[in-house]
Amino acid sequence: MFTFFKESGTELKKVKWPSRKELTSYTLVTLGLVAFVAVYFFLLDLGISELLRTII
Repeated sequence: MFTFFKESGTELKKVKWPSRKELTSYTLVTLGLVAFVAVYFFLLDLGISELLRTII
């Protein structure tokens, strides 16, 4: 078990962590994409609901 934690620590030292600017950029892209997908599915659901209302 101790070997696992030691090796995990060694591997974490090799990780290239993003800079503050990169992290901010990635976060904004992610939030923008989530907002776009949410609006897309909202409009899709609204369209399907209207289509079903006209049929039924």
